[in-house]
Amino acid sequence: MHHRNSGLTVPWVDKLTGEIYKAEIFVAVLGASNYTYVEACESQSLPCWIEAHVRALEFIGGVPNAAVPDNIKSGVTKAHHYDPDINITYQDFACHYNIAIIPARAGKACDKAKVEVGVQGIQRRILAPLRHHTFFSVADINKALAPLLRDYNHRSFQDLPGSRLSQFLLIDKPVLQPLPKERYQYAEWKKAKVNIDYHIAFEKHFYSVPYAYIKEEVTLRITRTTIECYYQNQRIASHLRSFRPGHTTIREHMPKAHRAHVEWTPERLLSWAKKIGPSTGKLIESVIQSRAIPEQGFRACLGILRLGKSYGEHRLENAAKRALVIGAIRYQSIESILKRGLDQQPLPAADLKSTSPTIHGNVRGSHYYN
Repeated sequence: MHHRNSGLTVPWVDKLTGEIYKAEIFVAVLGASNYTYVEACESQSLPCWIEAHVRALEFIGGVPNAAVPDNIKSGVTKAHHYDPDINITYQDFACHYNIAIIPARAGKACDKAKVEVGVQGIQRRILAPLRHHTFFSVADINKALAPLLRDYNHRSFQDLPGSRLSQFLLIDKPVLQPLPKERYQYAEWKKAKVNIDYHIAFEKHFYSVPYAYIKEEVTLRITRTTIECYYQNQRIASHLRSFRPGHTTIREHMPKAHRAHVEWTPERLLSWAKKIGPSTGKLIESVIQSRAIPEQGFRACLGILRLGKSYGEHRLENAAKRALVIGAIRYQSIESILKRGLDQQPLPAADLKSTSPTIHGNVRGSHYYN
């Protein structure tokens, strides 16, 4: 199958702005029968070019053994006489359909003859009748192209028996491979470095990979719905794609110490704290409430509660009471109270009026954890 963006264009008008755009005409021609597929595309961008290939294969109802693209930038990143570089997304498409990519050689007209002749016929038989039409979208153009393309493939040859369609049914169709069960989903590929927190970044969202790959370079395969991570051609992680800033973390990707940390919940921390005493319970609740995301306070809460093992739960309860009075609820403050023995000194009577820290409207109340 020979194919290219033909260099032909069809104008269309944006109804809202009145601006005129030019749709690119994609052409694919089967080698033996000259059976032809034509499509208007928004541009020569890689997504448009790949999608046009997918629809061309669906149009002919099968997969040829090889594709011969013209050396345009979308498909061939570097033209070379013997060993051209194929765009990685185009190669991914080819692997999905089990089709060999054989780029037309630069400067070799014989490699492009089929599609060049096809372009000339399409210009005369399909595009010329549309020159006086006004279109308002690429979809409108394709709707007008469909019956003209059908007539073009049914039209009898002048010097040969039959038509493009009859020759296709006789010669090409019997040797086509079947289409795969799943349609190819367009994917982009990018390089990324695994950060020390075992996450990679893509469009302000962070996705985890197994922590063993920290500081390694990986390759991302990005579709509309998924983010896949590959290391040395082996897939090491797969995530649903998110379009919001934030983190997506799989538990199995974490080091063991981090896994233990995520077993904690606000309810579990509060239950432990209340067993030590009411002031410790209020202190831990206040620490969690002070963070926009509760999990951000878990490390500090665990640190405070573990001070009870070093200094005793009775002293921790007294330190929590003092911390609530003076509004010093950080781990460092609790540790300082215990180290200096301030928990063993009585609170001034004036400070006993309130043992609740000030909570503003941007933090969660206790009802959040019920």
